Amino acid sequence: MNTILIKNGLVYDGLGTPGVHRDIFLENGMIKNIGQQMDIHGADRIIDAGGRVVCPGFVDIHRHCDIKPLYDKDFGGCELAQGITTIVVGNCGMSPTPCPEGKTEAGEMYGFYEPVLGPMPLDGGSMPKSYEEYLKALDQAKLPMNIAAMIGTGAVRISVKGFSDKPYSREELIRARRLIEEAMESGAPGVSLGIMYLPECYASADEFAYILEPVGRYHRVITAHIRGEGNKMVESVAEVIEIAKKAGCALEISHFKSCGIKNWRKDIHTAIGLIEKARQEGIDVTCDFYPYDGGSTALTTMLPPDFVKGDMGRALKLLGTEEGVREFRRKSRMDWKAWDNFCVLLGWDRILISGVVEDEFLPMVGMTVEKAAKSFGYEDAEALAARLMHKENGRTAIINMSMCQEDIDTVARLPYSNVISDAIYGKTDRPHPRMFGAFPKIIREYVRERGVYSLEEAIRRMTSQPAARMGIEKRGYLAEGTYGDILIFDPEKFCDHATYADPARTATGLDYCMVNGEIVIDHDTRLDGVFPGACIRVNHSGRRENQ
Repeated sequence: MNTILIKNGLVYDGLGTPGVHRDIFLENGMIKNIGQQMDIHGADRIIDAGGRVVCPGFVDIHRHCDIKPLYDKDFGGCELAQGITTIVVGNCGMSPTPCPEGKTEAGEMYGFYEPVLGPMPLDGGSMPKSYEEYLKALDQAKLPMNIAAMIGTGAVRISVKGFSDKPYSREELIRARRLIEEAMESGAPGVSLGIMYLPECYASADEFAYILEPVGRYHRVITAHIRGEGNKMVESVAEVIEIAKKAGCALEISHFKSCGIKNWRKDIHTAIGLIEKARQEGIDVTCDFYPYDGGSTALTTMLPPDFVKGDMGRALKLLGTEEGVREFRRKSRMDWKAWDNFCVLLGWDRILISGVVEDEFLPMVGMTVEKAAKSFGYEDAEALAARLMHKENGRTAIINMSMCQEDIDTVARLPYSNVISDAIYGKTDRPHPRMFGAFPKIIREYVRERGVYSLEEAIRRMTSQPAARMGIEKRGYLAEGTYGDILIFDPEKFCDHATYADPARTATGLDYCMVNGEIVIDHDTRLDGVFPGACIRVNHSGRRENQ
């Protein structure tokens, strides 16, 4: 029997209640008792939390570490140091499964996802192919924290029809819907859409609604990286609301934001009006945000769909020719009706190279594409971007400096917005700082420095609210009978350190982090050989209410 008694802490239950002084007794990974001045003899460990906050472990419902737990024995350090005890993967339509059967086709999908999910080994077909196989792989992995996995409609589409720009056939629609239903049966908390990305950008709202029908039937949620977050943001929000309405399911709008200087301080309010109207009509719509003004993704998101034409392999090869560079230059300088062109919307001087796989490009990491092009003698930014995508087979990662703080605060103050990190795991030593700092940044900046939130409200948006949104039971709040995912920290000292200039800096100030009742962080030190995490399956079908 494993028992821990936490005494004298200021307990925030995660439900938005102000802190109260309570003791907590854990037994075999669960909270058995919460009370005042408990006198329990024989506890294996007694922790004096006097002068400290005691709260639930943070729940990050949007992170892209799908592959890391399977292959990286060092995974978990920067996550646990932030107090993240539960993660939801499979976001933005990008999940490692389902996967095409053919090795060439699988390699094409893995290469496309690598800047976001990280390298996926192809040795002897070791990667899981189906959603259920992926869950079983997580069951067998040593998990430092709890992980729940969505299935992505991008992976579904690629597994059914590759990167084709043609509409789904009737048979393909049925196959795609069946894959999603199988994931629901296996315990997926929801399904993610990445409508901005290839090849999902070729799909219509009606196609999405058809294949997502099981999500509504199982009363789960869809999370959506909308079609456009710049000039097309408002109409893209309207589109995903319509998809959710037709599919009869709840909707979480992922990393809700307005990109592009000319769109700041106005479009976000119009889009919020659409969300509020939908909520009044009984459509269960919420959103989330990360507390940074720059986004992170793959350089291939700069490829106009009309350039790719449903064949990513052909497009990447074409970028290695003079003709292809000319075509890319011409099309990347155009305004497209159904696609937000960040090459124009932001400009290459606001797009930073954050991760490369070829040594020749390492000196460019941390530079904007425009500056790197000038510094290394390229004709223009488009010529460098084309070479990067061609030589790296589409695996280059970027950071887009695309948002304004006023809009971020507007979303943060919505009563139904959740805090996320949206951390991506492409191979680089200069990731987006949100990988290392998103959650303690909320405590430091949004609570201590700027007063956007009270401490209890900030904790709620990082614990019970996101857990409930994904149907994750007995986590995200402190009560008798819940799992022992618990943080203990001094709110004046718990702090992020990661910046754009120096992003790989671990958060500090966490006295203790517990996962399922086991201590994994002890005064900023991760304990060796402790892997108490679990693969979470959502098996209930209760209807969610508006939050």
